[in-house]
Amino acid sequence: MTLSQRLFLRILPTLIVTIAIIGFFAYRSATREIDNIYDAQLINDANVLWSLMKHPLTRPTSRPTVQVPDLDFNMDNQLALNEDADDYADAHSFRAWRGAALAFASSNAFPAEVTRFAAGFSDITFHGELWRIYSLSIPNTEVTIEVAEKINLRQGLVDNILLNLAFPLLVLVPVIAIIIWLAINNGLASIRGLVSQIRTRTPDDLSMIATRALPRDLTPLVHSLNNLLRKLGRSLTMERRFSDLAAHQLRTPQAGIKLLLQLLDRADTDEERRALLRDLVISNERAMHLIEQLLRLARVSHQPLQLEALELPEIAASAISDFGAVISSRRFDVSLERGEAKAMVLTDCALLHVVIDNLLDNAIKYSPDATRIEVRIEQSRRGWVLCIMDSGPGIPAEKHDAAFQRFNRLGADSGEGSGLGLPIVADIGSRLEIGIKLGTPTWGYGLRVDLDIPAA
Repeated sequence: MTLSQRLFLRILPTLIVTIAIIGFFAYRSATREIDNIYDAQLINDANVLWSLMKHPLTRPTSRPTVQVPDLDFNMDNQLALNEDADDYADAHSFRAWRGAALAFASSNAFPAEVTRFAAGFSDITFHGELWRIYSLSIPNTEVTIEVAEKINLRQGLVDNILLNLAFPLLVLVPVIAIIIWLAINNGLASIRGLVSQIRTRTPDDLSMIATRALPRDLTPLVHSLNNLLRKLGRSLTMERRFSDLAAHQLRTPQAGIKLLLQLLDRADTDEERRALLRDLVISNERAMHLIEQLLRLARVSHQPLQLEALELPEIAASAISDFGAVISSRRFDVSLERGEAKAMVLTDCALLHVVIDNLLDNAIKYSPDATRIEVRIEQSRRGWVLCIMDSGPGIPAEKHDAAFQRFNRLGADSGEGSGLGLPIVADIGSRLEIGIKLGTPTWGYGLRVDLDIPAA
């Protein structure tokens, strides 16, 4: 079912129900108003009859009941010319009482056996028909004027009024439905155009969607789509760049391994073979390290975050213990200064561990044997700073920005590094909202990396 059909099937029943509710209240209102008008007419008729019959009814002499003939016979059947008017005339009757005696009565009035009614309004069923009676008791006299009217006269009038109103409305419902359908289709034309514009795009077309001709309500949606397209474009660009760089970087160690294998095949002495095997093992370790860093870098952007409150000193101590064998074999002086405060941070344990592992790996890799590596935890405005300082060659201030570029080894002095350690740290830091700053240790040489981590 299309959006136009859904909107139409919601609006049209609402319109019909609204018309029905309006008709119900109109019926109630018309009934109430007609009852008030006809009751007032009965009061007026009773007063007019009293004015006309005042003298005969107040005479002291008594006489038999006077039966007032129907107008149909006294006015040359003038009312018979209009059947509706005749029906209205037949629906009215009156009686005039003088004491307990019936003095005057219309031809269709209640018989004398039906006693006088109480003063005011009352309803009575006579011969299967419901009548509305108004009884007017004249003060200081024994005279009572009764005026009666059939209730179905009022109901028929209300029904006729509502029928005359309902018929045009029922005729207009199909017309209104057509107008609503056309209005919905016209209103949704912008959405259909937007859907068509998106559907006809090729997978490589990530250009922005124009918002100039769109309604104001659709503008936020299109802005969100444009932001998504922009992010997808950046992501695809980074993926393509990553694939190109990864292919280029992996080609070098593989070419070296291939060359070593060819030399190993041509070696004449065992000493040459042992030397080539040592070089082969080193080249393979470099390739494995590069592959591991590439896989780690690829996982960083897709791994879901699991933020929790953690103790930063415990994470730092766990990361240092992972390098225990290397630290012991190369006789590094490694210290962890944690302070007395309990440093609680809000972060992802696995990703933060990767950051610290990369920084410690670089510190160990580029520092000479038996030198100093210090890990320090300090408090900052937004949380806690994890500071890792080594005794290596360091990075000049003018190359700090370039150090975070992928596969950038910062010249020949960088040794056998893959150029991915600090970029991985930067990517994870961006996801975890960790501030990263490079500097120089307090002892004047080497590299200092400060990680500003939000507090829990």
